[in-house]
Amino acid sequence: MPNVKTAISLQQSLFEQVDALAQELAVSRSRVFVLAVEDFIQRRQNRQLLEAINEAYADLPDAEEQTLRRQMRQQHRQMVEGQW
Repeated sequence: MPNVKTAISLQQSLFEQVDALAQELAVSRSRVFVLAVEDFIQRRQNRQLLEAINEAYADLPDAEEQTLRRQMRQQHRQMVEGQW
């Protein structure tokens, strides 16, 4: 995949921190930004997935579904009664 160049504006102090981190990790400043953005996107996607999972499990059965479940349990008990 081809790389795309972009320009961003940063506060001087943040730029200096990125520069120091790049030197510490022996990578380019661009690589530091790529790693940071990849991490940000991954964390955001994970949060969105967790929210979707929680929303799906938070969907409690309505009264009709609860009645149907109760009837199914009763029917199942009748079917297996005396088999154990």
